Amino acid sequence: MFVLTMYIMLLTLDEYKPTWQDRLTTPGMMIRPRGEAMEITYSISNTESWDVYPATLENFLLPYNNTLQARTNDECNPDQYFIQEDSGEVRNNPKRSCQFNRTTLEECSGISDRFYGYDKGQPCVLIKLNRVIGMLPGKDGLSPYVSCAAKNEESADKLGQLAYYPPNGSFNLMYYPYYGKKAQVNYTQPLVAVKFLNMTQNADVSVECKMVSNTLQEGGERDKFAGRVSFKLRINT
Repeated sequence: MFVLTMYIMLLTLDEYKPTWQDRLTTPGMMIRPRGEAMEITYSISNTESWDVYPATLENFLLPYNNTLQARTNDECNPDQYFIQEDSGEVRNNPKRSCQFNRTTLEECSGISDRFYGYDKGQPCVLIKLNRVIGMLPGKDGLSPYVSCAAKNEESADKLGQLAYYPPNGSFNLMYYPYYGKKAQVNYTQPLVAVKFLNMTQNADVSVECKMVSNTLQEGGERDKFAGRVSFKLRINT
């Protein structure tokens, strides 16, 4: 009876999409590099204290090389969802994915500056959203975007000016919805880079970055990483 029950249950499963999804509707947000305990601390004058961060970013961005993206993914129309529906019982698989070229990250792409600003005290941090199958994170052509600020009053006057890449700090709608790893094999999730231009040195600065969306709720206490991420940044001379 047990074997028969398991067999019948397996027949109902969809190999491309989970039958049940218990993930939060608001995706988690993470940064690269992360450092230990979500802390990025280094000394500009000590190369060995920061060379791991550019190396981590370079390795992370390899799948985003323009030549690779052009070979595997499509040029899509921005600011609209890339819907790829199935036709009844006929699967539209594998589904295509939109190009996200690392040149989109401009000064934080590692192309014009292989040290990603760490040698100048202007470090880049990359932000990504966790993948959620079927998520539609914006409406009326408005993409969700990232907004970073000091997490507490002590850090407010130390954070300095920020630059976002892409310039508006958005996760464009053309990268959604996500259809799953097996259905969308070449999918590379969009990124937002934040560059800290003139942060106060020799001081701890607590930063919180949030996703601003007109369809997704801000994360609550149940999951502090839902739609936001907090980390500490310290740049010593």
